[in-house]
Amino acid sequence: MNLNEVHNVYFIGIGGIGMSAIARYFNALDKNVAGYDKVSKPLTDELIQEGINIHFTDDILKIPLEFKNKENTLIIYTPAVPKKHTELNYFIDQGFEIKKRSEVLGMLSQEKRCIAVAGTHGKTTITTMISHLMRQSRIGCNAFLGGISKNYKTNYLLDKESKYVVVEADEFDRSFLKLNPQKAIITAVDADHLDIYSDENDLKEAFKQFINQIHSGGKLIIKAGLNFNIPQRKDIDIYTYSLNTNSDFKAENIRIENGLYVFDFVGICGRIDNLKLGLPGLLNVENAVAAIAMASMSGVHNDEIFNALGRFKGIQRRFDYQVYQENFVYIDDYAHHPEELKASISSAKELFRIKKITGIFQPHLYTRTRDFAEEFAKSLDLLDEIILLDIYPAREEPIAGVTSKIIFDNIKNQNKTMCTKAELMDVLKNKKPEVLMTLGAGDIDEFVEPIKKFFT
Repeated sequence: MNLNEVHNVYFIGIGGIGMSAIARYFNALDKNVAGYDKVSKPLTDELIQEGINIHFTDDILKIPLEFKNKENTLIIYTPAVPKKHTELNYFIDQGFEIKKRSEVLGMLSQEKRCIAVAGTHGKTTITTMISHLMRQSRIGCNAFLGGISKNYKTNYLLDKESKYVVVEADEFDRSFLKLNPQKAIITAVDADHLDIYSDENDLKEAFKQFINQIHSGGKLIIKAGLNFNIPQRKDIDIYTYSLNTNSDFKAENIRIENGLYVFDFVGICGRIDNLKLGLPGLLNVENAVAAIAMASMSGVHNDEIFNALGRFKGIQRRFDYQVYQENFVYIDDYAHHPEELKASISSAKELFRIKKITGIFQPHLYTRTRDFAEEFAKSLDLLDEIILLDIYPAREEPIAGVTSKIIFDNIKNQNKTMCTKAELMDVLKNKKPEVLMTLGAGDIDEFVEPIKKFFT
């Protein structure tokens, strides 16, 4: 299928972060774009302002008439949409051209030199960093991001002159196996998405397949020390990165100056001294090492990297400061896996060593809660005070016996509370947090504005 010849593109689940980026791509090409999503949110509001027709009721009658012409209409859906979805089944029954988001991203990435960032953690930050470093250089890039860049206020970057496209390679639903990149990064291979993969080994086999799909003559940069047997390919160059251990790319002389991390980048392609990074947490210094290595290998000059990194503002909902006052700090973070929670909370403890840290966590998915209840509890125990919400189900149906309580019962810290979303603001009225964190990938971000309003 030639995507350039498609006139109408209809999205089922258009408000998803990956779906909306592709919608913006087609909209930028002056295609006729419309779609459905379950709920209205700031991202769908932005898409509507950009001229995309969106409705929020699963109703065939809501589909604009021109999108019922199957001769020149492409339907794109996310696997998060339930199989009984009325609109999706209408298009299936009528014989429309229907593709998953991952299939379309794979097709789009073939049109450019593809840089793909995979891994169970950190890929959104690194993808966005690489995109920023390249965007601020003479190389330029197109990008499909898994979060909203604070620098560009979007999850899609268009540069018709650049030969590069940077994409986030998502392991959910084995989506990243639709990609055949020229260059790739792997950040982590921890057990996750066990509703898709039979076990951790099955997940690792998928990552091995992803590596085997890198173009001959390509490059792979992988985090040093992963419990993962890298497929031996003599036709690609394989490098390692780390924070400061023995690897091909690393950081040296890490220090904090005026509230910012400053470090020296050292790699096989040279070194860049006194780099400044405005993001908190040593994990983000490590993420920056990977992003700098990839940008450098793609032709970005050292002076361009030096200047651009200092201007990198981060990503919405990734350790995202909402309030930063002397007596109250509020951070919103997308962390939804035990390792991500550990990294985010540890960063807060590192920055605010003498302050009490309160975290509100909303578990995401019944299967993830079931599979990692003990690990979630260990990560949450790093907090001084814990408020635990109900599970956000997303695409899943309930599982008997799986509730937030199985995490709650494993938390050793007795300074813990479990409540519903409806009760949360009342619970917070009795608290005086010094540092407050909202954590999770569900709809917990709906509380950001109410919390800011209440405490400031």
